Amino acid sequence: MSDKISRRTFIRRTFGSLFAVATASAGGYYYAKEIETRLLKTNIHSIHHPMIPIGFDQFKIVQFSDTHLGFHYKVEQLAKVVKEINKLDPDVVFFTGDLMDEPNKYQNSDEIIPILSNIQTKYGKFAIYGNHDHGGYGTDIYKDIMVNSGFTLLQNNNQKIQLLDGSAIYIAGLDDAMLGKPDLEKTVAGIPKDSYKILLVHEPDLANLAVQYGLQLQLSGHSHGGQVKIPFVGPLITPPYSEQYYEGFYQVEGPNNDLTLYVNRGIGTTRLPFRFLSKPELTLFTLSALKD
Repeated sequence: MSDKISRRTFIRRTFGSLFAVATASAGGYYYAKEIETRLLKTNIHSIHHPMIPIGFDQFKIVQFSDTHLGFHYKVEQLAKVVKEINKLDPDVVFFTGDLMDEPNKYQNSDEIIPILSNIQTKYGKFAIYGNHDHGGYGTDIYKDIMVNSGFTLLQNNNQKIQLLDGSAIYIAGLDDAMLGKPDLEKTVAGIPKDSYKILLVHEPDLANLAVQYGLQLQLSGHSHGGQVKIPFVGPLITPPYSEQYYEGFYQVEGPNNDLTLYVNRGIGTTRLPFRFLSKPELTLFTLSALKD
């Protein structure tokens, strides 16, 4: 084997060929294209941390990501996702990027706002840019949709969520790493060091930089969980900035503290209209304060 091709790359290419053969059969092709892409799994997790204020104990966060409307994903499907979100009775909702696959070519953008406006929360809805939101001259298109849907669009800035008892946490949103202008220093500016801080950033691998800024939790998307995974091998392809972290929880070690990272598998598809062993995902996080 050439030293230019790693063993892992060789295995992925080999199994990728086998997967292509397998999905060429009617059953495999139909499942990956028509069934798994329409499934929706709600993953439920508790987040424990000593910096979470007592007032935020049992505070519920819902994250959804990567709908990629227009690429084999329709507004009717998004409406069903919104119903599922509302069933979870969230305190706050985060969208971590890639609303439309090609914003400037999407013909039904006027139908998105009424659907996203139906998301009900107690303390707000927050969104960030993904690479597809900036792509296709989509920066302003995406901004108009999210703002008019009642979302706070965070782009290298942060916002405080404060309860009636005065306790607070901070939500920071970083601009997209691929097509935006991310600035972590600016993003966390003004946040008290002793506060609990959640970073929203589309690309998960930026956790290796974010851990240097005293953040406690990072929520990302972008990877689609690999979109197509092979048992015992993992995802065949992961996009740039999601090659190290592509699904679920990770603990990223930093110079002064560790950062908990969660990578959401997203809901839609891109490039290929398939999902295999990577079901579309909603995530419900419940904050848990460590009581004396």
